Amino acid sequence: MGEAIAFYTLAAFILGFAVLVVTTKDTVHSVLFLVLDFLFVAALYVLLEAEFVAVIQLLVYAAGIVVLYLFVVMLVNLKRLPEVYVDPNRRSQLGFWLSAAVLGELALVLVWGSAAPAPAVGSPAGPASSLVGNTEQVGWMLYTSYLIPFEITSMLLLVAMVGAIVLAKREL
Repeated sequence: MGEAIAFYTLAAFILGFAVLVVTTKDTVHSVLFLVLDFLFVAALYVLLEAEFVAVIQLLVYAAGIVVLYLFVVMLVNLKRLPEVYVDPNRRSQLGFWLSAAVLGELALVLVWGSAAPAPAVGSPAGPASSLVGNTEQVGWMLYTSYLIPFEITSMLLLVAMVGAIVLAKREL
């Protein structure tokens, strides 16, 4: 009963801060509400006994992404009025139909997923079953079963970082 009360309390705070992020007029206050929202999401992960995901939530989102948002907010002059510009090449109808197609695909996936039988859940075979904490299990799965996608992701991030440096270097 106590876990349910804690879950619904955290969920209410998460929704409340998310609404404040969107509705607040001051952008710095919006970023601060976003930090609070990320902290409560991390608390929700702790409640769900996913400590590793909670720490990653704090390090990546509450620290890194929010600092990036604050730099953008501080560097962009928000006091200036926006320029009036209408793009003659804008294709509103195409965007509408593409978004409708994506929503249709999402509905199809949801209907197909609810109609298909759920796969049987079993304990993992081999050395992963002897591990106790979820951090060890994430590490074991990351470096055994998911090693190739992990390495491909790291290579994509490296290429994106080098590309961003090259593009920034041209302007300097």
